[in-house]
Amino acid sequence: MKLREDFKVREMAGGHVIVLPGGGETADGTRVVSLNLSSLYLWEKLREREFTVADVALLLTERYEVDAETARKDAGRWIADLSACGIVEE
Repeated sequence: MKLREDFKVREMAGGHVIVLPGGGETADGTRVVSLNLSSLYLWEKLREREFTVADVALLLTERYEVDAETARKDAGRWIADLSACGIVEE
């Protein structure tokens, strides 16, 4: 899988977000996905390359004090959340 290249991270109000077009949830149809520091780290490491759940989990265990099982669960959740927004392509 891969992060879609047409989505970009923007800095906004001291945080980092991905602006998603469409959706109809606001007046202009724009939605925003906020990234915490670990999500931003993963985005920066994985953009423009193919990755698996195992790749994401490895990045998490290398950067944070987290066991492999927790990292796999967190990686799966991160991918599922971005996939639900159409940000990850298979």
